[in-house]
This record gives sequence, structure tokens and C-alpha cells, in this order.
Amino acid sequence: MLAKARVLFDKVGITVTSLCAIHCIMLPVLLPVLPLLGLTVNHNHAFERIMLLFTMVLGFVALFIGFHRYHRKLYPFYSLFLGGFIYWQRDVWGHEYEHAVLIVGASLVVLAHVMNMRLCSQCDSCETEHHADEPA
Repeated sequence: MLAKARVLFDKVGITVTSLCAIHCIMLPVLLPVLPLLGLTVNHNHAFERIMLLFTMVLGFVALFIGFHRYHRKLYPFYSLFLGGFIYWQRDVWGHEYEHAVLIVGASLVVLAHVMNMRLCSQCDSCETEHHADEPA
């Protein structure tokens, strides 16, 4: 059961991080077009920060389950926290670098989930627990 939750958290974390990065990259392109369509949108920094925090918590839970039960490797955590830190600090680098910084930060968060999924799929205890979770 816990293995299924970890896989689900990893997949949701990858999806949320990717969608957030796409949103942030596409918003400056779409924002000038919206008034032509009769629509208006406010760029909400608080919403972006909340989504980043949600992604980081979700990522930490998924990585912790994988670390604790299976692989005992810390480098997915390094990638997660470095990516989250870079993503959080994207405004510090200035507007001209915002997209590049955002892509690097989001890529590191996604990489953390991918590393966690690969490490968990390579260990022997994953196979044993997977068969233990299945009904007889």
C-alpha cells in the first residue's frame, strides 16, 4: 500500500511541477493576448508560492517513503531542495533570467522524483513488498 502511495506521489509531483513550469513560461506569452479576447488575469505570486510549497511537501513525502523503506540514498533530496530553492529565488535573478531559472529549478524537482522512482524500482525489497501487497 505504501509503495503504491509513493509511486502516486512521485507521479503527481512530476505532473504538478511540470504544469507549474509550463504555466509560468506561457503566462507572459498569453497575458498580452487576453485583453484582445476580453479576458483579464492577475498574476498571483502568492498562488505560485503556495503551489511550490505544495509541490515541495509532496516531493518530500514521496522521497522520504522511498528513502526510508527502500534505497537510503540522499541525493534525490539534494535535487528536490536545490530545485525548490532555485525556483523560489527566481525573482532575485531578474526578469530577463526568470524563465531560465524557472526551467532549471523545475527540472531539478522533476529529476528528484525520477531518481526516486528509479532507485525504488532497482532495489530487491521493492519486489518483495510489491508481492506482499497483492491479495493472495
